[in-house]
Amino acid sequence: MALIACKNLTLGYGGRVIVKDLNFAVNTGNYLCIVGENGSGKTTLMKTLLGLTPAISGGIVLGDGLKRNEIGYLPQQTAVQRDFPASVYEIVLSGFCGKSGIAPFYTAAQKKEALENIRKMGIFDLKGRCYRELSGGQQQRVLLARALCATSKLILLDEPVSGLDARATEGMYSIIEKLNKEEKITVIMISHDISAALKYATHILHIGADCFFGRREEYISLKKAEVTDNE
Repeated sequence: MALIACKNLTLGYGGRVIVKDLNFAVNTGNYLCIVGENGSGKTTLMKTLLGLTPAISGGIVLGDGLKRNEIGYLPQQTAVQRDFPASVYEIVLSGFCGKSGIAPFYTAAQKKEALENIRKMGIFDLKGRCYRELSGGQQQRVLLARALCATSKLILLDEPVSGLDARATEGMYSIIEKLNKEEKITVIMISHDISAALKYATHILHIGADCFFGRREEYISLKKAEVTDNE
């Protein structure tokens, strides 16, 4: 059974339909990149998968025992969020809030796991630093560590390298690939970077006037055929 599957999903907001009758499934271990033009519905889809935005119609089925509060999420940041006055450790720990419910304190096991996730991101020496003082690349690693505290199964990333320089971008892609291949965490990532999508993803979901879902190799073949037809 798929880890997460969308069946005849129609997305939109304010009564406006953006994507209609979308069907795809993500299995454990997949690395799915969602691509498409601005305004095509990529972020709306991600928020719908998380239960933050209701679907207009259709359904989303979670499998393999996955619960919504076990999905890690790295959203796009606002300017206010980048200026948040908390320590790296405090922000990463907050990733457990969805699992902890009304519990007022974090457990010793959660504190240990938070530190381990900070270490995985290569920012252990920054754990006591104020988040607002970090570079954009460092902040993204903090947020990825926070997302990992919520999950060991599935992580959703909305443009995780947006605004980063080339070195920080390559570092983030390398970490995400390692999480997918070594930690066996399923990845769903929105990206405008088609070259990176074709390098790292196992599957591509293209949203737009013509939607596509399939393996990376199928998407490459389709694009090659389109170029040939247009010559």
